[in-house]
Amino acid sequence: MIDIQSVTVYQQNTPVLEDFSLCIQQGERVALLGPNGAGKSTLLKLISRELYPVVQDNSHVRLYGSETVNLWELRRRIGFVSNDLQDDYTPYARALDVVLSGFFGSVGRHDHLQASDEQTSQAEALLLQMGLDGYQQQMYQRLSTGQKRRLLLARALIHQPDALVLDEPASGLDMGASVLMLKLMRQFCQQGGSMLIATHHIDEIVPEIDRVILLQQGRILADGPKRDILTSERLSELYGTPLEISEREGWYRLWHD
Repeated sequence: MIDIQSVTVYQQNTPVLEDFSLCIQQGERVALLGPNGAGKSTLLKLISRELYPVVQDNSHVRLYGSETVNLWELRRRIGFVSNDLQDDYTPYARALDVVLSGFFGSVGRHDHLQASDEQTSQAEALLLQMGLDGYQQQMYQRLSTGQKRRLLLARALIHQPDALVLDEPASGLDMGASVLMLKLMRQFCQQGGSMLIATHHIDEIVPEIDRVILLQQGRILADGPKRDILTSERLSELYGTPLEISEREGWYRLWHD
């Protein structure tokens, strides 16, 4: 699904990823874990084509086997949710239009982008699934952070994508909204979807995620099965402080003195 080979990516004048390689197969469910500034969001922007690597020999980014993937086709196959996308919507966008904009790959729905009755019905069904029934006409600015995040998840799911790519999926959510978001993530995985999440919160790694990659300063510190990677020793090294990890029924928790 994702094949990245020996890439270097800059943010402004700073190299964030250098000689970076990663391969993720279709059907995998993967978490990128690391502190702020580790390069997680940059990597996701590379996958979403918001950023491009330095052009150099023996370097490539291939999505579904192609280096020249059509952006429209990419958005049909992978649903993206991020804080940046959440901040891009105008305060006066209607909740229903936010979801419908996923059909057009746009931020918001403009006058020339007319949804069909079938598309509108699909969007309304997703709002119901997200617990947002009755919010169709609600303005974006009047929604809570958790409601906005669920709205963007509905937008990402509108095409019934093969995969979800989520940047800090429960960031800024209260406990109730966080629990609901994690439940929706689990449902997607259980239905056979691929998933890639970037987080620095270990409790966002749902039990269905089976592979964890630790990122530190733009490099992979460790990569492998979740049980092998989420250990006290590895996470203490990642965060530079003594940490203790516990596990219960597939959920991991972080402890410190």
